[in-house]
Amino acid sequence: MDTKKKLIPLAVVVLAAVGIAWWLTHRHPATQGIVLYGNVDLREVDLAFNDSQRVASVLVREGDSVRKGQVLARLDTSRLEPRLAQARAQAAAQHAAVDRLHHGSRPQEIAQARANLALAQADARQARDNYQRLEAVSASSNGRAVSRQEVDNAKAQADAAAARTAVSRKALQLALIGPRKEDIAQAEAMLASEEAQVALLEQELADAQLRAPLDAVVRSRIAEPGDMASPQKTALTLAITDPKWVRAYVSETDLGRVRPSMSARIEVDSFPGRRFEGWVGFISPVAEFTPKTVQTQELRSSLVYQIRVFVKDPGDMLRLGMPATVYLSPDSPQT
Repeated sequence: MDTKKKLIPLAVVVLAAVGIAWWLTHRHPATQGIVLYGNVDLREVDLAFNDSQRVASVLVREGDSVRKGQVLARLDTSRLEPRLAQARAQAAAQHAAVDRLHHGSRPQEIAQARANLALAQADARQARDNYQRLEAVSASSNGRAVSRQEVDNAKAQADAAAARTAVSRKALQLALIGPRKEDIAQAEAMLASEEAQVALLEQELADAQLRAPLDAVVRSRIAEPGDMASPQKTALTLAITDPKWVRAYVSETDLGRVRPSMSARIEVDSFPGRRFEGWVGFISPVAEFTPKTVQTQELRSSLVYQIRVFVKDPGDMLRLGMPATVYLSPDSPQT
């Protein structure tokens, strides 16, 4: 009987241990958190000048924080500025020519054309009267008082004076009508061309200053004063500090438990005991083999899906490539 009494408590302990082991191995996976391993990632921008000129100055160094629109470097503009001044002067001259055509003839010009016409008409009357007198004298004297040569010269002078009168009359008409529409259109087209050249040179002058496209940190300073810049040559490399994310990989068995906007906590070895808040922002639709840099308990050859867990890092403490551990809780509310 004593032996049976001793076996009963032992059996109870064994059954309890088996039950606990079964619960641990067969509990519903939705109640378990997901732990992923990855690296901190962020975007980078390679900045280059739009023109090929000498670098005049570089105003930042590696590690400097820059704001959007801040001037980072400048090119030599000693040749560009005179070209821009010349283009502006040519555009101003053409603009004046267009205004002159639009305004038409001045009152003084019309008055001058009228005076020229009156003078031509007076000369024509005098030349005609002189010719008629010589013609009458020649006819009355049967050509003995005046030679035929003198009569012909007087007739030629009268005809020339009449022609000058016609020219002056047409000049007055043109002054009253104003310039042709085709001349105005041609002048306006030339003005547009000059203004486009000015705009191009002004843009080149603006591009001579390399500005930050957004808030970032200078990662690499490649160009130095005196270097020859070109659009194909990177001058500065910027690291974008916001947003940052952890590039991690989730196995196919846990993929159904990960949702976009799921809240997450991130830890890095550099700051033990500190957790950064984050959320799942991207889940790859394509499977891939686990990268060698990812340390997981799964086999290296297993298929995984890349996810991006965005991190809140207002203090800019995380750095590119830092190993990170991501804790996902499937039952946690989404952000």
